[in-house]
Order: sequence, then C-alpha cells, then structure tokens
Amino acid sequence: MPKSQFPITVLRLGYRVGRDPRINTHLGLVARALGANEFLVSGDNNHKMFDTINQVTKTFGGEFNTMHLESPMNWIRKFKSEKEGNGIVIHLTMYGEDYRKVAKEIPKDKPLAIVVGGAKVPASIYRMADYNVSVGNQPHSEVAALALILDKLYEGNSIDQKFSNPKLEIIPNLEGKHVIDHSLNQKIYKNEEE
Repeated sequence: MPKSQFPITVLRLGYRVGRDPRINTHLGLVARALGANEFLVSGDNNHKMFDTINQVTKTFGGEFNTMHLESPMNWIRKFKSEKEGNGIVIHLTMYGEDYRKVAKEIPKDKPLAIVVGGAKVPASIYRMADYNVSVGNQPHSEVAALALILDKLYEGNSIDQKFSNPKLEIIPNLEGKHVIDHSLNQKIYKNEEE
C-alpha cells in the first residue's frame, strides 16, 4: 500500500530529555521504516534525536519529516478539523480496544495520526482520539506497539515500503552483508568472518 494512500503521522507525547532517549529515537526509526510520513514529538526539544533520524533518512532514502511540537493538543484539534481533512486520531494505550479488531474499522482514505503516550497522558487525549487502541494489555514497549499497529494498518505489508533516492540499500541475504552503495554505483559484499 503506497504511503500517499493514507498519510500517517506518529506523535510522541511528553518526551523528557534523559528519560528513555533511545526509545524515542527508535519510535521515529520504526515509524519511518514501517510507513509513516512524519514523526512529531512534544515535551522537551532534542534536536540530536531528530538529527539521528534525519541522517538515517538521508542515507537510506525516502521522505520523512521530523518536528518538535509546543502544543500537541492544538495540533490534534487542527489535524481533526475539516480544513485539515478530518484526520483520524489513533491513541495507543493499554486500556483501549484490541488493535486487530480496530484496524479493520479505521478509514484508510483520511490522514491518520498515531499518538504514543509518555509518562502521563492527559485524559483529554482519550476523549480526542477517534480510537483508543491496545496492542495487548500487558506492560511492554511502545516501539513494539507502534510496529504492530503500523503493520496491521498496512495489512501485513509495512516492510514493503519503497524508499526513493537511497545512498545505501541493504539486500536481504542468508550469509554475509550485501549493500548497494548508490553514491558509488557499486555493490559491497561482506562475509560475517570479515
């Protein structure tokens, strides 16, 4: 399913510098790799995290936007407005409905925003969301939950994304490492022993 059919934004709430910085970077990387178009973060502003994600995009291709938000609630209201295309908000929470059931009901012809909570999610997020979605009801990683919902929205084809203008392209292989370096127009092969 092409990205343009239903643009997806991943919004991370309440980021705090020093608390799980790798989790937030991994949320952005998973969002990019599995079909989202942009990654927005509210809370503390950390350009280093965005630099890492933007460098991956530059190296491995595609278009992926990152941005810090001062007011996520205002952004959500605007996103849901008629002027912005009546976007659909999906809130990932342990207290929601089973993602496997809900993913079938979510319209695929409107922009989607997947909200990933932080330490304290305001009650208003639950009310503003069109869908409060649970990927299991046990404590686990937000990164895993995001990956599973994205894959379900893409009907199991989230890893089939095509990325335009990559500098490097990894070719799946049973043994060794096969990489195409498009900037040098050559294939690089490395065995595990090297």
